[in-house]
Amino acid sequence: MLMVDVDVIAQIDAYFCTPRHRQLRDDVRRFAQTEIAPHVPAMETDQQIQYELAHRIAAQGWLGPTISGEYGGMGEGHVAKTIIDEEVSTVSAPMGAMVQASQLGTAKIIHYGTLEQRRRWLPAIARGDVLPTIAVTEPTSGGHVLGMTTSARRDGDDYILNGRKVYVGNSHVGTLHGVVARTGAGKNLTAFLVEADRPGLTVAGLEPTLGLHGFSFGELIFDDCRVPTANRIGREGDGWKVAYSSSITYGRPNLTAVSLGIHRALLKDTVAYVKQQRRYGRRLADLSIIKDKIGKMRSHLMTSAANAYLAVSMLDRNLPCDTELINAKYQGVELLLESVRIAVDAHGAAALLRRNHIERYLRDAYHMLTPAGTPEIQLLRLAEAELGTMTGQWSEQLADRIATTPSATS
Repeated sequence: MLMVDVDVIAQIDAYFCTPRHRQLRDDVRRFAQTEIAPHVPAMETDQQIQYELAHRIAAQGWLGPTISGEYGGMGEGHVAKTIIDEEVSTVSAPMGAMVQASQLGTAKIIHYGTLEQRRRWLPAIARGDVLPTIAVTEPTSGGHVLGMTTSARRDGDDYILNGRKVYVGNSHVGTLHGVVARTGAGKNLTAFLVEADRPGLTVAGLEPTLGLHGFSFGELIFDDCRVPTANRIGREGDGWKVAYSSSITYGRPNLTAVSLGIHRALLKDTVAYVKQQRRYGRRLADLSIIKDKIGKMRSHLMTSAANAYLAVSMLDRNLPCDTELINAKYQGVELLLESVRIAVDAHGAAALLRRNHIERYLRDAYHMLTPAGTPEIQLLRLAEAELGTMTGQWSEQLADRIATTPSATS
């Protein structure tokens, strides 16, 4: 009987991707396997921030897939961004998280930056010289953006920032923080670009985390940090728009891509294990109960991949797709966690051994749940869409601001 290997990602590539996309996938996969994979054991053991590795990855140009060629970026859009995040995360979710966090930090400049800000920062980000972040969450408000208390007080040609931001992706390796602060009551929030070396900004010591070892995920403290008005993003009062739009059009698809990378690695390692191990004189892979588990994992991965690439392909085509982005993130994380549980069952006690990586995938997967909207928030937004109470789609409002003009070399 002729055996046919029907690879999930190969099928996705055939439908959603161009030859340029497929070449990009090959390039990122090769780099990840040769340049990132050797660092993974030490990252898990030492749990140290990977400053040098982060900058080496950034130097590949992978922070700028949605930055237009005019500003030195790839100009390839969100499908390309998904490919990069997914392939890096298949080898190392912490480094995939590093890449996606900086891509997310770029969104605010693309969507709301002035011409001067774009000219100053986007080429540097595209080269990997600058690693941007976005800092919104606070200790007492969590994901409730309008509940933030970090303040920005106007003082002549400057603003003076005071307060704290927590769970900032790339907190320690980032060189340009996108900070949203309160400039008045209600929705009067404003966004700023704050250089990491600006006086009055302190990065707190990094606490140990459940997973994503090697990724910096920490706290920024502002103590009379003076920022020039030239560093303000958009108009005063636009900060809530910067926060929400970046989360929806970048944060959700980025975390979906990281989840997809973890999911692929999880299934690959589980299949390898059940093919190798024997019980009752047969391979585990030949037992019906194990086939059932592998089939479920495969189904979960196929659903997650289809949702992910449908959403970002719509985003690249400037189609309204907030609900597709929401659903891709929700389903991608939920199905990944289900697959992790199945993989643990298939491995038995061996799942607890670090050399089998399953416990690492489990720990990393839980970091995907909360950022860019908890599962409850995702379901609430989907319900609003179905009930006709959705107030608008950021993907549609920002369509003319997506900086994906093809580069001069394309």
